[in-house]
Amino acid sequence: MKYLIVGAVAGGASAAARLRRLDEMAAIVLFEKGAHVSFANCGLPYYIGSVIKNRDQLFVQTATSLYDRFRIDVRIRTEVLSIDARNKSVMARNLATGEEYSETYDKLILAPGAEPIRPSLPGINSDKIITLRSIQDSDKIKQYVSNKGVNKIIIIGAGFIGLEMAENFHRIGKEVVVIEMAEQILPPLDYPMAAFVQQHLRSKGIKLRLKAKVVGFEHNPSGVSVLLEHTTSETADLVLLSIGVRADTRLASAAGLRIGDGNGIWVNPYLQTSDPDIYAVGDAIEFPSPITGKSSPTYLAGPANKQGRICANNIILGNKQSYEGSVNSAIVKIFDLTVGITGLASKYLSRTGIPYKVSTTTSSSHASYYPGHSNLIIQLVFDPEEGRLLGAQSVGAEGVDKRIDVLSAYVSLGKNVDDLCLHEHAYAPPFSSAKDPVNIAGFVAENLIRHQLQVFYWDEVIKLAEHDFLLDVRKEEEYANGHINNAVNIPLDTIREHIDALPTGKRIFVYCESGLRGYLAQRLLLQIGFMDVFNLSGGYRIWKTCMDELQLN
Repeated sequence: MKYLIVGAVAGGASAAARLRRLDEMAAIVLFEKGAHVSFANCGLPYYIGSVIKNRDQLFVQTATSLYDRFRIDVRIRTEVLSIDARNKSVMARNLATGEEYSETYDKLILAPGAEPIRPSLPGINSDKIITLRSIQDSDKIKQYVSNKGVNKIIIIGAGFIGLEMAENFHRIGKEVVVIEMAEQILPPLDYPMAAFVQQHLRSKGIKLRLKAKVVGFEHNPSGVSVLLEHTTSETADLVLLSIGVRADTRLASAAGLRIGDGNGIWVNPYLQTSDPDIYAVGDAIEFPSPITGKSSPTYLAGPANKQGRICANNIILGNKQSYEGSVNSAIVKIFDLTVGITGLASKYLSRTGIPYKVSTTTSSSHASYYPGHSNLIIQLVFDPEEGRLLGAQSVGAEGVDKRIDVLSAYVSLGKNVDDLCLHEHAYAPPFSSAKDPVNIAGFVAENLIRHQLQVFYWDEVIKLAEHDFLLDVRKEEEYANGHINNAVNIPLDTIREHIDALPTGKRIFVYCESGLRGYLAQRLLLQIGFMDVFNLSGGYRIWKTCMDELQLN
């Protein structure tokens, strides 16, 4: 048997190695248009920022090592030009020599990945406007920032890669401006979680230009000016485009393979394309979301590697293993914070019409009596009736990674928030609390489903009517340091002695710093006869952070 694979980074290289482990006698040819195979593209920002100092550490495998260990015929700098599905062959070009030739196959795997989006804007064709996707890109950026007197850098796009690059450019002493068309950074996050990260970025000296649409570029002796719609431009020595990627479907489309509604290569559950002898994996394919059922690409290395293995299994063993899709779990380090996300944000669920509720909790990253603990925020999104977990987000200085991994598993398995209440974790004071933040998040969500907790949200404060009563149950000194306008302060521990100060026949909206004391006050008031009592989800901290950011933008 002869297997051809187009693309040799995550999915393609994984498939090639698995094919060999299952079939020692097969001929395996791996085509890669670039100069490198199986490199850690997720590590490129940290190489540019000199966190990773040795460039060779970025190479998981090389063409030579793949041949030596697996006897895989790796052809770097070779572009596959076309597929002849009827005759089961491809046409390839050696980019070093220009030679073109045909290669036949029994089975073909497409893993062409995705390509950076580079919009057709005036002035965009400049060597000072760059993207980051490959080793060659990182080498070019390294050369610029090292040798060409680059002091100020503009990053267009505030997604994961853009913000990793902001941190790493800052780390090597560059002034950084981030321009983002949306009202917030990190579009997969809901606004309150993104607002905390925005404040942290500003505290580190990163300038954010949000709600800023780029309309073109001008080049002058002082550098590149980024022209913005309805506002002043920004000028820098170098511009990094980081506005996203799109599935590379050109080869598949030209071969007549089906392209899906999400503009990726369509595959069935066994990762077969519309041609049964051609499979596809990685960033170029689309697959139905386990949450919404809507098909879309997933631009993540983890799913691509898993798809490569499953694809190889199905080719060798027959179509027996289904790929179940990705819930798009991701994590990013942004200076001293970690941000994790899995599943869908509430704003995306709103667009799909899927009903949901949101809960936000703040807990200690580990036992509060053990030194070094910090706040860890978890937001859950879940079905309001059954409690099925639809998504989760977390921001904190430590412990985000293990919590988001737990929550990702629960989202993938279709578990309910009740299950989070019972989640058993390894506990010792340096690592967690007897009630882990995941448990706490589950408790609050469970209370919402069982109607033992009614909440209102940060963006609903402005909608309160004049006759509504706003109750701040924090300590007097907390209230003095800042509070919501028109709020009356009655500390939680004294509320029983001041019941007469609370109005009857009015809605009461309670808040504390993070939500717990507000919940306790709510439970007390409901049980002594007050009817309409609501607690501010996430507390004053969420409201203040969001309002401060809205005023800045």
